[in-house]
Amino acid sequence: MSTMQQKFNLLDEDRAVSPVIGVILMVAITVILAAVIGTFVLGLGDSVESSPQASWNIESVNLNDGTADNDGVKITHNGGDQIDANNLKLTIGSSTAFEDNSVKTGDWSEDTNDWGTQTSAGNTLEVTEAGAGISGDTTVRLIWEDPNSDDTQILRQASFNFDS
Repeated sequence: MSTMQQKFNLLDEDRAVSPVIGVILMVAITVILAAVIGTFVLGLGDSVESSPQASWNIESVNLNDGTADNDGVKITHNGGDQIDANNLKLTIGSSTAFEDNSVKTGDWSEDTNDWGTQTSAGNTLEVTEAGAGISGDTTVRLIWEDPNSDDTQILRQASFNFDS
């Protein structure tokens, strides 16, 4: 066999590609596993707090009664996790009606509040307009705010027409 034929035979060989790809995949898998295991061993996976799991009902109050300044909403905790009321926020349109476990007086008045510090099944919050000037189709949101970060989660949302 001549030297020229040997050179061509070397160029035709592609068996060395498979072991190289295999080694790269093994290193990648090892690095990923080390990162995942390290996260749990160092406790970084425990710092993520999930939003509470609870069922809520939002209904309108005093709509269609002919009086424009007493419209409001009633929020009832139907069941699920107990939730610290300090972590709940109620927005009606662009107005905050409830935050830090209290109704924002001036714009809203508190008709019923048996949430206490911990809301649980059967507890109700009812707020009505005092000066908020809400009108038209308005979105009502009950929001949970994570006490350990800036994360928020909408627990329940509903829309009502405050002109009716």
